[in-house]
Amino acid sequence: MLNKIRNFYRISAPVPVTGSEQEQRTLYRRLYMQTFVAATVGYSLYYVCRTSLNVMKKPIIDSGVLDATQLGMVGSALLFMYAAGKFVNGFIADHANIKRFMATGLVVSAGMNLLMGLLGFSYSLLPTAFILVSFMILWGINGWSQSMGAAPAIISLSRWLPLSKRGRYYGFFSASHNIGEGLSFVFVGCVVSLFGWQWGFIGSAVAGALGVAAICFFLHDTPESKGLPPIETLAHEAREQGSQHSVSEIQRRVLRTPGVWVLAAASAFMYISRYAINGWGILFLQEAKGFSDAEAISVVGINTILGVIGTVFSGWFAEKLFRGNLNYPALLFGVLNSVALGLFLFGGSDFWVNMLSMVLFGIAIGVLICFIGGLMAVSIVPRKATGAALGIMGMVSYIAAGMQDVISGWLIDSHTSLDAAGAKLYDFGPVAWFWFGASVISFLLPVLNWRREQSQF
Repeated sequence: MLNKIRNFYRISAPVPVTGSEQEQRTLYRRLYMQTFVAATVGYSLYYVCRTSLNVMKKPIIDSGVLDATQLGMVGSALLFMYAAGKFVNGFIADHANIKRFMATGLVVSAGMNLLMGLLGFSYSLLPTAFILVSFMILWGINGWSQSMGAAPAIISLSRWLPLSKRGRYYGFFSASHNIGEGLSFVFVGCVVSLFGWQWGFIGSAVAGALGVAAICFFLHDTPESKGLPPIETLAHEAREQGSQHSVSEIQRRVLRTPGVWVLAAASAFMYISRYAINGWGILFLQEAKGFSDAEAISVVGINTILGVIGTVFSGWFAEKLFRGNLNYPALLFGVLNSVALGLFLFGGSDFWVNMLSMVLFGIAIGVLICFIGGLMAVSIVPRKATGAALGIMGMVSYIAAGMQDVISGWLIDSHTSLDAAGAKLYDFGPVAWFWFGASVISFLLPVLNWRREQSQF
């Protein structure tokens, strides 16, 4: 049984190359575009299944099911499991059939959302402790299955795209984060507003099912499995340094590469500020600035939409203005990220000020997700170890994101009091400085890599 499972997920065997060179190029262009679109759409819908809880925090708190600290525990269950899964599944994905691997993760993720929604309908009949533990288990399983999405999607870019195009397409692919978050805020937000928070989880499950279909029909494992030569041959590239080593040996060398770990630490602090806004930004606007539910969702939601601009143009921006050097644009947009976050947290309650802050934050975080969150690390390791590099980045980033959820929930609850009428009074000052400080550290750390030579494999 174990061998059957292993063989099912094993990287596809090559088939004999057929057809003329022109026919091969025509087939290659069609298949790599299908793969790119399927990876982007599929991972966008992964994000809907991951971020659905963020839209439902206030309705769940208002219903009395769980409080902010408990929701922080539920959210952290996903993030900690996601962190561990990113590391393990990143290494596995380098050896795997990426179509089957990625589709399996989204099937499980959609199933966990469905179960969360169904359990939510019976919350009034069950003890709070049972609901909390059940939500943590289901959301933790969702976190592990979510970790099966990013690595195979990005490995598909490495397997199908020449190095000269990888940065550009990586930027386009990175928009999937923002597209998914935007869909979550708009689609899931509408479902919650119309039918209740339980239906928000069910709507997310439906979105996940559509993503599974896109992956199964249009994502392809390797060029060799489709009767094409390797990408190095198709792109007329020189043989990569270290390509004579096995995948496992290259992965071990990646673990010993200091530059990857520096970038992972920078990404960790960037993810604290990113997930703070996505996870708590709506509650912050509602309670600290008096925004309505619709206003808060629209303000925070705009950052995910504008993030698409940042990610889509990040690769082009680096290639055209900085000749492919990612250091300077990473620093520039890191500073912009902190400025935008400071404006959001400390800039007053005017609607236009908060909207502007989220526009700038979205653009900046979109670029940083692409650069610090992955491309800078992928660029210093061979193709064969793309998943390993992403595994390290993901593990460190999401441990930090999980800690953020717990710390933020605790800081919010511990600085909340009751007025004479029994209404909650929130003091977001301490948690705001925690979020802002993390954003500053995130753009300072990559500077340590500026004089570091590219790793030798």
